[in-house]
Amino acid sequence: MNKMIAPSLLSADFTNLKADIEMVNNSQAHWFHLDVMDGVFVPNISFGMPVIKAVKKLATKPLDVHLMIVQPERFISDFKKAGADILTVHYEASTHLHRTIAEIKKEGMKAGVVLNPHTPINVLVDIICDLDVVLLMSVNPGFGGQKFIENTYNKISKLKNLIVKNNCNTLIEVDGGVTIENSTKLFEAGADVLVAGNTVFSSDNPILTIQKLSTP
Repeated sequence: MNKMIAPSLLSADFTNLKADIEMVNNSQAHWFHLDVMDGVFVPNISFGMPVIKAVKKLATKPLDVHLMIVQPERFISDFKKAGADILTVHYEASTHLHRTIAEIKKEGMKAGVVLNPHTPINVLVDIICDLDVVLLMSVNPGFGGQKFIENTYNKISKLKNLIVKNNCNTLIEVDGGVTIENSTKLFEAGADVLVAGNTVFSSDNPILTIQKLSTP
């Protein structure tokens, strides 16, 4: 089981983004997590390609780009050019999911699917081994700082069983309400990657917090 941490830059200080990127570079974090929101699929707008390009210039770790947008298939090559290393799209926003995943891989990125809290694991049965990562939302997407949904533990276990049963190498990523208090339980349930935003960037010592999340 992996124990990877992906700090979410949505919670970083955008007036001093370079410093926060360098902090993550110097920490035990594994990925940068970047949330792209369009104000349509989710009730919020975040950032797009120019910010991702700027982060890529400074980041020494992979960029894990989470698309919370409608019709994500329109922008696959654009996000590759911007610097995405891992691209995840929502099951709920992707009509032709298999084709979209194939296009992401064709561009040389790792491909993933995101499930909202209400979406069951069984929708992935026919595609699970094609995925490099499944991102489980443990809050409703769109805003940081929300309360963790407890059913996530059960969902992680079901997803892990599906992956093992099919002998896949798919990673399980969890995003929303991740704290030092619940990180151990999330890893024990079967998670491989934890996305942490407020927990990291509101900390007095973010580097130590990242260390505690990955080695609680």
